Amino acid sequence: MEPGPRRILLVDDEPEIRAIARMALEMVGHFEVRDFGSAEEALAATAVVRPDLILLDVMMPRMDGLQALARLRCIPVTSGTPVIFMTAKVQPSEVAAYEALGAIGVIAKPFSPMALPDDVRRLWKRAAEEVTR
Repeated sequence: MEPGPRRILLVDDEPEIRAIARMALEMVGHFEVRDFGSAEEALAATAVVRPDLILLDVMMPRMDGLQALARLRCIPVTSGTPVIFMTAKVQPSEVAAYEALGAIGVIAKPFSPMALPDDVRRLWKRAAEEVTR
């Protein structure tokens, strides 16, 4: 893994959450963010966006985050892209299930906008350290 992500693809069906997360990631974290309101839109844009990291809501209509992750793994450009789930469902068994599916971590909703960039970097770093072990 690289020293840290630069381009983040953010997927959440709630416009307010996308706006707050994008503002925090861009203004505080200095990330380049593309956000989408559905998994379908995000999947269609992956080849253009070519994200370093994907922040993915778990509970969305039509295609949830778990289904979206499975589809992302079938697209060559995102087959190995790290994914962090953002969800209110953060019981230890749920987090373990997300990580078993290949997520590098989970950020609990509601999240702290000021802490979001550091949370992303922390999970990225932890995943990179696990790869080197």
